[in-house]
Amino acid sequence: MKPSTHGHVHVVDDNPDIRIYLTDLLRQLGYTVDSYDSAESFLAQSMDIFPAVLVLDVRMPQMSGIELQQAMKAMGRNTPIIFISGESHSQDIIQAMKGQPVEFLLKPFQFPSLIHAIDRGMVLDGVHRETFIRQNDIRRKWQNLSQREREVLVLMLEGHTNKGISELMDILPDTVKKHRAHVLQKMQTPHLADLVAVCKDLDVKAWRSALR
Repeated sequence: MKPSTHGHVHVVDDNPDIRIYLTDLLRQLGYTVDSYDSAESFLAQSMDIFPAVLVLDVRMPQMSGIELQQAMKAMGRNTPIIFISGESHSQDIIQAMKGQPVEFLLKPFQFPSLIHAIDRGMVLDGVHRETFIRQNDIRRKWQNLSQREREVLVLMLEGHTNKGISELMDILPDTVKKHRAHVLQKMQTPHLADLVAVCKDLDVKAWRSALR
């Protein structure tokens, strides 16, 4: 399913009246909507559509909204969440906010407040998507590097000079220069500053660990 220009909204609430009400209003405003009566059905049936947000009830039978939030994080699924709740305890709110949702709305909430939160979530999901695409592109280029080039790349990102890399790797400075040139070429970054910029969101320590 392709999202509308407004984006896609997943509504998860065990109350059928609320599901129908929100689904109808959101569709009238131009969003595409899927609704689910439980967290379990969302996990089993939903598609990872972009851009999208999840409007999620906190307190539901069996799996709660907070448990679904934690399950999605474990899956690496970063769809922004807007919690809605009619009777949450303070501990529920604190636990939900630890997962950094877009908003936490108490029922009955004003519909414009929900729309404002949804639109902020769509923007955030766009950022998530751009980051995902960029990081995947960098990982693809990383796979094209030789083992030596990967080692040089990590040391370059850590700020080591050619001389420093030469000493750490026990190779000739001219060899370092060749590896460095190959790294910049394969990573499609003309200069070191460009390489640092495209890799700024990556975990260099994890890259170093992967070399061992």
